[in-house]
Amino acid sequence: MTDKILYDLRGVSKEFVKGKEKITIFDNLNMSIKEGEFLAIMGPSGSGKTTLLNLLGGVDKPTSGEIWFNGSRVDNLSESQLAKWRAGNIGFIFQFYNLMPMLNAERNVELPLLLTNLSSKQRKERVAAAMELVGLSDRAKHMTSEMSGGQQQRVAIARAIVSDPKLILCDEPTGDLDRKTADEILSMLQLLNRDFGKTILMVTHDPSAATYAKRTLHLDKGEFVEKELTT
Repeated sequence: MTDKILYDLRGVSKEFVKGKEKITIFDNLNMSIKEGEFLAIMGPSGSGKTTLLNLLGGVDKPTSGEIWFNGSRVDNLSESQLAKWRAGNIGFIFQFYNLMPMLNAERNVELPLLLTNLSSKQRKERVAAAMELVGLSDRAKHMTSEMSGGQQQRVAIARAIVSDPKLILCDEPTGDLDRKTADEILSMLQLLNRDFGKTILMVTHDPSAATYAKRTLHLDKGEFVEKELTT
């Protein structure tokens, strides 16, 4: 991990209007993520974890405040600019994998690359490297419906890293897995962080999962409380 700030939220507020009621999720939230960090976010339901991920992933925009990524402001980008920025910088890993059941494993992994200018040969090489990294080279042609939950999440990880993003956002990545499989997936995330320098932010309700991160933040009522460092 370096001292360089990769992601910076400055005075971010987020409000939703429900009928005549205005619901405030964040009010003047500040947060920094260092390059090469593995950060876990914990908190009760309704604390704003999903909203935070949506803001970090460029899926949603703040009501006020600024969001800076790698030295550039991103919250003021247009929708088309945000889509291009996401494709080049952010990898997503979800609890329920979000794979396309009509595509085989390697075609699922290739999906983010279809938004790039890479040639078919270059995409194929990237997909093969990602599948090898997650230990599924021999299952590349298999339909994801023929795979276990752990294997499907490995495909999802390969999809998240295939475009070589600067930040990987994980939303309860082990929430649908048994303990043994969950530990295997978390060890893989640790490897991506340690050996490949990937910056990872993981939302989880599982204290055991959070121990794999280097830092844990607790989100409650739109505010952060930092916990002790883990190794």
